[in-house]
Amino acid sequence: MNHLRDQIKHNVKAGHKVFVISSPGDDIEAFCKALGARYHQVDICRNISPVEDFRALISLIRFFRLNRTDIVHSVTPKAGLLSAIAARISKIPVRLHTFTGQRWAKLSGPVRLISKACDRIIVNLSTQCYADSHSQVEYMVKHGICKSGKVRVLGFGSLGGVNLKRFDRNRWRPFNEQIRNEVGIPLLSKVITFVGRVTKDKGICELVDGVIQLSKELNEIQLILVGPLEPQLDPLPEETLEKIQKSRNIHMVGYYKEPEKYLSISDLFVIPSYREGFGNVVLEAAAMELPAIGTRIPGLVDSIVDNETGILVPPKDAAAIATAMHSLLADEDKRIKMGRAARKRVQQYFDREYVNELVLKEYNTLYMHWLQRG
Repeated sequence: MNHLRDQIKHNVKAGHKVFVISSPGDDIEAFCKALGARYHQVDICRNISPVEDFRALISLIRFFRLNRTDIVHSVTPKAGLLSAIAARISKIPVRLHTFTGQRWAKLSGPVRLISKACDRIIVNLSTQCYADSHSQVEYMVKHGICKSGKVRVLGFGSLGGVNLKRFDRNRWRPFNEQIRNEVGIPLLSKVITFVGRVTKDKGICELVDGVIQLSKELNEIQLILVGPLEPQLDPLPEETLEKIQKSRNIHMVGYYKEPEKYLSISDLFVIPSYREGFGNVVLEAAAMELPAIGTRIPGLVDSIVDNETGILVPPKDAAAIATAMHSLLADEDKRIKMGRAARKRVQQYFDREYVNELVLKEYNTLYMHWLQRG
């Protein structure tokens, strides 16, 4: 939701009546009110639940019809499927969905087939679909989810761009020593940071092993894991949790609303995911002048320019992660040069104001096209 904060605000400012529909969550209503949007709660289960899914579908249809909705734009997979069906039944003129990664990429058997079928339904029922990276579009075409041209990328990609005023390393420099003390990191230690769900499919097992391996060569390195565990959905193996607990080099700080606080004391950002959308957090780290080490997978190959703003490594390869981290931590000039190039790229292509304006223009163009046809 935070990634879409400025996009919601931008549409409200443009004079649109904006509703945000989601499952219940902490402070969502207050969040929407602060942006000038209205919040409507619909319980949408992440897993397959026929009874609950049908109730959510009926709720969406009622809401769309009651509020005479003109444009529906969904993001997550289950919300996208239900919204696409409800919007089509309700005869909404502009039905949009943005794909931010394929959940079925790492699934197998009947569950994979069902998940892929759901994505095809979203594509077929929508007026237009988007992906947050060009490599993701290629991946979807390759796997038969859509035909070329049915799913597009706005600008150079990303879900909502980056707020360059917020993600600015200079804002946090006066607090660096204080932040290090809070986490328990020595002043001269090199800091590696991960931001996201602390789960197996984010490559945390390989990252932990890579850091432990690297710490044998470089003593003063520290890893900060910023994000929540998901023991019910994608738990870390007990072995990995035990390694984290025993290591003096690894710090878990949990979910934090301002990850830039920890990025500001970092030397390197690492995201060794098995699957990813665009990896907007890479852009946020880049805006903080941090080079990134990521896996060579759809999405991350767009957000990281190999050997220019970071280094791409094979998925599930702890040794490759350790080697890449060592190469940048041991070469300060190279690391700083990459970090500056990373921020410059974000300034040029991913400024949130630029991305928000692209989305607004897309809404206006598609709606005007519908009026002209009608």
